Amino acid sequence: MAGASAIARRAFADSRVRTISFAVLFVLSSITQATAYREGYPTLAERRDFARSVGDNDAARMLYGTPHDLLSVGGYVSWRVGGTLAVFAALWGLLGAVRAMRAEEESGRAELLLAGLISRRKAFLAQLAAIAAGAIVLWLALFVSFLAGRLPVDGSAYLALAIVSVVPVFAGVGAVASQLAPTRRMATGLATAVLVIAFALRTVAAVSSAGLDWLRWATPLGWAEQLRPFADPQPLVLLLPAATGALLLGAAGALAVRRDVGSGLLPARDSAPPRLRLLRSPGAQALRSERGALVAWLVGVGAFALLMGVMSDAATPDVISENVRRQLEKLGTDSVVTPSGWLGFFFIFFILAISLFCCMQISSLRGEEAEQRLETLLSLPVGRSGWLAGRLLLAAAGAAAVALAAGLLAWAGAAAQGADVSLPETLGAGANTLPPALLFLALGALAFALAPRASTVIAYGLVGLAFVWELFGALLEVPAWLLAVSPFHDVGLVPGEPFEAIPAAIMLTLAAVGALAALWAFRRRDLVGA
Repeated sequence: MAGASAIARRAFADSRVRTISFAVLFVLSSITQATAYREGYPTLAERRDFARSVGDNDAARMLYGTPHDLLSVGGYVSWRVGGTLAVFAALWGLLGAVRAMRAEEESGRAELLLAGLISRRKAFLAQLAAIAAGAIVLWLALFVSFLAGRLPVDGSAYLALAIVSVVPVFAGVGAVASQLAPTRRMATGLATAVLVIAFALRTVAAVSSAGLDWLRWATPLGWAEQLRPFADPQPLVLLLPAATGALLLGAAGALAVRRDVGSGLLPARDSAPPRLRLLRSPGAQALRSERGALVAWLVGVGAFALLMGVMSDAATPDVISENVRRQLEKLGTDSVVTPSGWLGFFFIFFILAISLFCCMQISSLRGEEAEQRLETLLSLPVGRSGWLAGRLLLAAAGAAAVALAAGLLAWAGAAAQGADVSLPETLGAGANTLPPALLFLALGALAFALAPRASTVIAYGLVGLAFVWELFGALLEVPAWLLAVSPFHDVGLVPGEPFEAIPAAIMLTLAAVGALAALWAFRRRDLVGA
């Protein structure tokens, strides 16, 4: 038992960053949505107008599922928060299972542990215990945040349980994928594909007018929706995710004790024909290694931009109440009742997304150094400054591509609904995201040059703190000079608001200075391993 307990503690500790990150996301989403709805729509008449316009909007249903009660704070939070966070909870579950199982085998640590006194069955159960502990942490974070949003105790507990109910199912999906796939990457891909199919089924059920609403019973995300917190609760539906999760985890456990350690049931590709494309320079090689991630960001950000464009036609004074407009004025926009203003407000979230893309590029830089691939590369006739400059230029080009894709697809969504938004306006809104994103890229690069081991945490931390400071500082009416510390505050919300040329120029200048300082510092330090 001591060995199993040690494995469970280690697996739980390994997942702490991911679990804390998801818990913070859950808390922020829950509290802000409950408060915003309560203050934005205080009267029954305003809530009826909102429910009539937004509740029947197909784009909103695609994102959040089918609403059951938009006239109460609890019903709104159940739809707006529950529909989104159930997807994130499912993602947490499958990533946790793949990390605890397949990643441990791929690294060789599982083989060392199983060479001792611990059996494969006990090791598997210890990994499940760690995942269960993380799920409890997420449930507690949701429960406390709903209470902080002044929702009833029993309803808060039930809504938190409804969101977390998908975890056993997708942990089971990740566990089965870990037995089938010989690599962590393949296991993650298989499990994520199941999540995408589950989300697609929920989406079709939510927007279908052809009698396909029964499809929500074919997806765990639909089961979470059918639990109906704050709107005629159906607790017996909990039997579905419990039984399905038990079956999947039981099947994964049976497979785990019967196959060879380190291998999967699916064949591994140990050899392949050589592909020399994009290997002529360090920059081309970096593009080759990062192109999959770039495509994923283009698709993800572009899809969200398309949905926001489709929803922009619903931005009317009948839907956006006076209270909501007063709250948004604190964030720098008072034109959200127009399609352009709606898109301008939501482009602040695209600034966040593209800044996170830049953080991912800093993480990739650090990964190359930590895994000693950079040491091999620099043994060739490749200079340090040239390598880092090339990677930063590639990251900037990728950020520009994602930004312009967001602008183009936001226009396409708005045009499909006949909204009065022009293509040059939305492309300008996309380009407007780049000054703060490039500033964060330069600051991350400087952290990489000065404190490589902490660079990834510093890069993501700067973006997160700046965004949270802008969001909550504005709502709490912090003095403007303090808010200006955040780059998010200094961006004009194009196309709804004018472009802020001077702050953009200052941010680009600081980005250039930071990049040059990073190049100088990187040339003068030793390479640092993991």
